[in-house]
Amino acid sequence: MVKLFRLRGFLKNYIFQLTIGPVCKLIEAILELMIPLVTADIIDVGVRNHDIGYVLSRGGLMVLMGALGLGFALVCQKSASIASQGFGTQLRNALFRHINTFSHSELDKIGTPSLITRMTNDINQLQLAVAMLIRLVIRAPFLVIGAMVMAVMIDIRMSLIFFIASPIIALVLYIVMHKSVPYFKAMQKNLDGVSLISRENLSGNRVIRAFDKQDSEQKRFDNKNSELAETAISVGRISALLNPLTYIIAQGAIIAIVWFGALYVNIGELQTGQIIALVNYMTQILLTMIVVSNLVVIFTKASASAARVNELFDMKPTVTEETKELIAVDDFAPAIEFRNVSFGYANNGYALKNISFKAERGITVGIIGGTGSGKSTLVNLIPRFYDANEGNIIVFGNDVKKYSFSQLRGFMGIVPQKASLFSGTIRDNLCWNKKDASDEEIEKALKISQSYEFVEKMPEKTERIVSAGGKNLSGGQRQRLTIARALVGAPEIIILDDSASALDFATDAALRKALKEETAGMTVFMVSQRVGTVRYADKILVLDNGELVGEGTHKELVKKCPLYREICLSQLREEEVDC
Repeated sequence: MVKLFRLRGFLKNYIFQLTIGPVCKLIEAILELMIPLVTADIIDVGVRNHDIGYVLSRGGLMVLMGALGLGFALVCQKSASIASQGFGTQLRNALFRHINTFSHSELDKIGTPSLITRMTNDINQLQLAVAMLIRLVIRAPFLVIGAMVMAVMIDIRMSLIFFIASPIIALVLYIVMHKSVPYFKAMQKNLDGVSLISRENLSGNRVIRAFDKQDSEQKRFDNKNSELAETAISVGRISALLNPLTYIIAQGAIIAIVWFGALYVNIGELQTGQIIALVNYMTQILLTMIVVSNLVVIFTKASASAARVNELFDMKPTVTEETKELIAVDDFAPAIEFRNVSFGYANNGYALKNISFKAERGITVGIIGGTGSGKSTLVNLIPRFYDANEGNIIVFGNDVKKYSFSQLRGFMGIVPQKASLFSGTIRDNLCWNKKDASDEEIEKALKISQSYEFVEKMPEKTERIVSAGGKNLSGGQRQRLTIARALVGAPEIIILDDSASALDFATDAALRKALKEETAGMTVFMVSQRVGTVRYADKILVLDNGELVGEGTHKELVKKCPLYREICLSQLREEEVDC
């Protein structure tokens, strides 16, 4: 409950609903507690004296009380719906905003499937808990306490049965709740695992089929799903004890009421109607305890979900802005400068070690090296997707940490390794860097990226609908459109992170030629495994195991950098390397 209480701030706009809802439920509970007394009067006065008029008048009173109770219950229901849905909406919005402040480090740590589960399933559990808080948390204990008070008013001796039965039921509820909490936490973690496997299988379906791995992936999914089912069954077994145990205790109390009540009726100390009223009050306690048992399950789940949501809110981004203000740039400084930069991912050692270089304005920088050499890591430090552990990264004369995110990333057009497009039109995707981009700017970006020809062949042209992830386009088309997206708005720095891997050599060559001719003044970073992609760059950086082992032009590196020459010879003939 403490974890739930921490999220109370998201209910501040629903104080009226939080007040009026429980009040209405309280009034409904009062009316419900009065009905057994009216029933007792009908039996002890109307039926006993054969007074039809009294029976009808008291029956009418019961109908009126029922109608009023229904009205108050509906008001409470509406209040609960408004508050719980509003709470969930605000919480989801706040969590989404907070997640968007995370750097890549935090996103890598939590993982996409877990974030999705927390944004959906966990918040749905919390919404349900808020609704039940308004509808039942006040009503349930009031009915139990009220029924016990009414029993005391009828006969203090018979009320002892209530005072014995109620704490025993409460103890059962506590034990079940205490045993259930760990299982509900485990269920949420298992649900994360199911989400992860489902996401991998849906996004990588073609790869799975290509390697004929359907059976092994099905087995993997079945195993994780079985773990989730076993955990759910375990908690279900514990929860299943609630109803039978509470029924046994409550039915035993009713038997005691009838047994001892009959004795008191025989000696004239109690009336039949009073015994019926006592049985009704015990039944109310029984039904209320069943509701409480369900509340225990709901709030136990909600507590586990609140812990997972609070874990995200407690997680602070490692990459933060020092200012939101624009700062002046040095027009004479290099575009990019690395000064003794070292960086390592969490618990994985250094991915980059003591990197230093300068990239003057308007030049093309090629970055090449073996797999895992740190090429993508290097370019990811420039827009501050991660912060360097040591050293400084200077952009236009200022340390990257001094810029706001919007100003720093506003300098850049970034094409990530994985070509990612979003649902909407091609035009919608191209205008990400500049919302009001003109047709001329879009056309120029399409031509430079070698996208213009295939886009013009489409009947809808730039109004062509793109499915989520760009699945209705080929890999090469997606890559070229992401390059076009980065070029729209003419950013001062272009980062192409192995963004031509799906292009044929002719298209790749045409792309490099267009970039050279049409992006004058832009500083271009080209990460690639292909020598042909980087060999004509003004400066080439050669990385090996996180270290900068070569820097210069193609001709210089062929002579002085053995690793670069080795890479060249693995892709080109010797006479091509030296030319």
